[in-house]
Amino acid sequence: MEFPPLPYVAVAESFKLPPGMNFRGTSGVAFNSKGNIFVIHRGLMPLMEFDPDGHFIRGFGEGMFERSHGLRIDAQDNIWATDVAANLVYKFNPSGRLEMVLGVKGHTGEWHPFGHLRLFHEPNEAVVGPSGDIFVLQGHGKGTSCVIKFDPDGNFIKSWGSNGKGPGEFDLPHSLVFDAQGLLYIADRKNERIQVFDADGNYIRCSQHPGAPCGLFMGDDQHIWLAAGHTGQIMKLDLNGKVVGMISGAGQGKTPGKYGEAHYIAVSPRDEIFVADTLNWRIQKYVRE
Repeated sequence: MEFPPLPYVAVAESFKLPPGMNFRGTSGVAFNSKGNIFVIHRGLMPLMEFDPDGHFIRGFGEGMFERSHGLRIDAQDNIWATDVAANLVYKFNPSGRLEMVLGVKGHTGEWHPFGHLRLFHEPNEAVVGPSGDIFVLQGHGKGTSCVIKFDPDGNFIKSWGSNGKGPGEFDLPHSLVFDAQGLLYIADRKNERIQVFDADGNYIRCSQHPGAPCGLFMGDDQHIWLAAGHTGQIMKLDLNGKVVGMISGAGQGKTPGKYGEAHYIAVSPRDEIFVADTLNWRIQKYVRE
């Protein structure tokens, strides 16, 4: 099916890294309130901050990650990162100081509403909702695919979901965004769909998206940007999941505008699109034509 082309063009990566440094396994990208760019990757200084033009500001998180994965920045500019190998969720304050750890390093287990020790099994992403509650997506490994909800202090509230293909079931829930009404849109990657829930986990609807929907970003105009994994397609959707446009030329490959894996996506305050490509070890940037 042909979709309307979006008015963006891929440009060369513009990050000015410290001398001798390279990205490795770039798994996530996000922006803070200043428009600064944060990148999480699987190399030295796993968390890096750049100004809006790509000039390096700082790196942190050294020695804390085994396999970095998700990255989100909340409304207070706190930085939320996940580690799918160590089974941890980290919260850093805006200065980069660690403020909260969810999970127990190196230990996995199933979540339940009783007991003190709570363990993750490969948490993909941690997102703070409009109420301040924390939502963690789990399911990159062989554990239960589910959504786990905490209060702002990190206390467990509830979880929902299980492995499967039915409504409210998941096969690798990978990315989560909220709309202006507080509904959750979850990229159910291996089921090739986006499921929609309210903040209590009640199922509302879903839309199908062939090609492994990986990364989601909610625009200010209440449209969803989708990075479609190994197909490398970059799409814009309405809240019902209808594709309203696609970036021309995006797909599989190694050259600019092509992907090994279009993993996570973010749109800057300057309306520039950044896509983290884990396999090509880069952040692909698009600007308006």
